[in-house]
Amino acid sequence: MIRKFKSAARQLELGRNSDVTGVVEAILREVETRGDAAVREYSIRFDGLDRETYRLGQVEIDACVASLTAQERKDIDFAQAQVRRFAEAQRAALLDIEIETLPGVILGHKNIPIQNVGCYVPGGKYPLLASAHMSVLTAKIAGCKRVITCAPPFKGQIAAKIVAAQALAGADEIYCIGGVQAIAAMAYGTKTIAAVDMLAGLNNGPGKEAVAWDSALIYDMIITQPVVYRFPDIAVPTLLMIGQKDTTAIAKDMAPPELRAKLGNYPELGKAAAKAIPGAKLVEFPDYGHAPQMTDPEGFDKALIAGIAQP
Repeated sequence: MIRKFKSAARQLELGRNSDVTGVVEAILREVETRGDAAVREYSIRFDGLDRETYRLGQVEIDACVASLTAQERKDIDFAQAQVRRFAEAQRAALLDIEIETLPGVILGHKNIPIQNVGCYVPGGKYPLLASAHMSVLTAKIAGCKRVITCAPPFKGQIAAKIVAAQALAGADEIYCIGGVQAIAAMAYGTKTIAAVDMLAGLNNGPGKEAVAWDSALIYDMIITQPVVYRFPDIAVPTLLMIGQKDTTAIAKDMAPPELRAKLGNYPELGKAAAKAIPGAKLVEFPDYGHAPQMTDPEGFDKALIAGIAQP
């Protein structure tokens, strides 16, 4: 029996005709062109927080950490210890290699950490401290030199527990900024916030549609830069392995109902892709969905080996 302990009412139906896209695009343009001034205006408007600088000082950060109860500090330390232990094991498994296959012919690969990473940690009604553990902490373990965080205030005040989690995870810079303006500031940069090379984070509270669309406009090439028209240019041998019961489609939930019903039709999409890519081979899994390699690893491996073996 399924019991729901907490659920959030859908705030907005986001579709092609929604005002959200226009609002988000306007905020992005404002932050890109006006920088800190725009960030401040939107922070006052949306979050009720007015500051000369939205980067928290060490005194403020220390106060947030000190405000934790003994149990809260124990819980955060425990959670981060688990994340850290697994992240360190993952990093240890990613080995650099170099091999001389022939005299003077040296091949290999090297794991190079991204230098600047921006992490968005949700706050408001649905604060997710775990986002700090899973983004900031893992980035630091990976060796990223500069990891910055943005999290919204709560009712116009710094969200102390979120700030504490970010600090204890090792964030190099902590900003009390939320929503679209936060992601835009990290992506484009301002006079006081240097731009990052990679964005990480999530949002599951009020306004999540705007944050999701903002993220998509900034760093989701699947939405903003479709590549289907380049399929005919693919020159390497291509093997498509597709579960016929898959219904996944990027931005499907943002599409109008009449279009949504047509998206994610993989029995048609697989054949169309195979036809568009020169010499592509298609392997269909009638009974599986999005991840046939997980549903039936042995069957998938067998089909993969057979497909590769065919000329």
